[in-house]
Amino acid sequence: MVLTVLWLSVFEGHVGKSVAAALSPALAYAISIPVAFVLHRTLVFRVRGHVLRDFLAFVGVNSGGLLLNTILLQIAVSLLHAPPKPAAVVVMGLVAVMSFFGHRHISFRRNPDG
Repeated sequence: MVLTVLWLSVFEGHVGKSVAAALSPALAYAISIPVAFVLHRTLVFRVRGHVLRDFLAFVGVNSGGLLLNTILLQIAVSLLHAPPKPAAVVVMGLVAVMSFFGHRHISFRRNPDG
C-alpha cells in the first residue's frame, strides 16, 4: 500500500489521474513481489520445499490481485471520481484479503500427508 501511495504522490501533477492509477500498482508490484514472497513463505504460511512451484503460484495469485487492483482502482478514480490515494487504500485492503485466501489455497497449499 505504501509503495502504491508513494508512486501516486510521485506521479501527482506529472501525469493524469487515470495514468497514475494504472501505473502505481504495477510499479509497486514489481518492487514488492520478491520481498512479499519471502515474508509470506517464512512468516505467514511457514512452509518448506517446493520453492519454484510456490513462487510461480505466488506470482500467479499476485498477478490476479494486481489485475483486480488495477481494474477496481481505475473504476474508483475514473468512474466514481474517488480521490486516488484513499481509493487505493480501500481497494488494496479488499484485494489483500482475497489474496490471502488465494495464497492459502493455491500458493502455499500443502497436502496433509506431506
